[in-house]
Amino acid sequence: MRFPRYEIREDIQIRKLISCYYFELSKNYKYAGEKHDFWEIYYVDKGEIEIDTDFGHFNLKQGDLLFHEPDEFHSPKSNGKVSPNVFVVTFECESEPMSFFLRNKLFHLGEKEKLVLTHLMEEGWNSFGPSPLGSGRILYPREDAPFGSEQLFKVHLETLLIHLIRTGYEEQKVTPTPVPRDNQESGAADKIIKYMNEHLGDNLTLDDLCDQFAIGRTQISIMFKKRVGCGVIEYMNQLKIDRAKMHIREDVYNLTEISELLGYSSVHYFSRHFKKATNMTPSEYAKTLSRGYRRITR
Repeated sequence: MRFPRYEIREDIQIRKLISCYYFELSKNYKYAGEKHDFWEIYYVDKGEIEIDTDFGHFNLKQGDLLFHEPDEFHSPKSNGKVSPNVFVVTFECESEPMSFFLRNKLFHLGEKEKLVLTHLMEEGWNSFGPSPLGSGRILYPREDAPFGSEQLFKVHLETLLIHLIRTGYEEQKVTPTPVPRDNQESGAADKIIKYMNEHLGDNLTLDDLCDQFAIGRTQISIMFKKRVGCGVIEYMNQLKIDRAKMHIREDVYNLTEISELLGYSSVHYFSRHFKKATNMTPSEYAKTLSRGYRRITR
């Protein structure tokens, strides 16, 4: 018996990418503006940023995503107070449902969309690296890219677009996905992360966190591995580096003051720790900000 084949309908199809960047911007960043013949999504991962476009002025905050349609002028700038981190992807897509984004430009992402965007960032790193020819923002495939990474990037980008279009149509009723029990653990991890962020200068130990939240060392370690993909102390060190970068970009404290705020025993130890994490010293990182932006590397 021969079974009939069902051809899958693809409402959104992306075949070509132009760029994929994650920027750490200074609080005084300003770009004169540009327009191009392809789509762009501009996501604020941290902080705030302002963007002037042909369709008006937008004040974007953490979790906001703005669409720029082809041939739309746009000019982003920091607000002089907060140093933002932004994720930018540009691509070609001629699928008819993209007309939705001609009318709907600004979105504040929910947890589902944020999770998709997190995967998109991860596969962007897996797929593309710096060009050996120094060709600026032009995408260049990584030689050591994991199997299927470019396709996963495309799939995550298409998935994000589909979710945004779904949520935009009120008449489209999507049954909510039941909340798994694992979300209870995720919520507990988020509370611990919030506490860590509020006490980065206190040199918290694993035992301190266990006592504070009445949890065992093994349980908290497993919880963090599932939630953020690394150990508790490793994640706290990442938080310190992220906070140090923010302080450097906002240019309120000098390096000695930043090291003290983050609980380092000396500015020299802070500098060594920063270089180990970023491959540059705090002073070298500060110099990169003079160009207004820096592409993130690992």
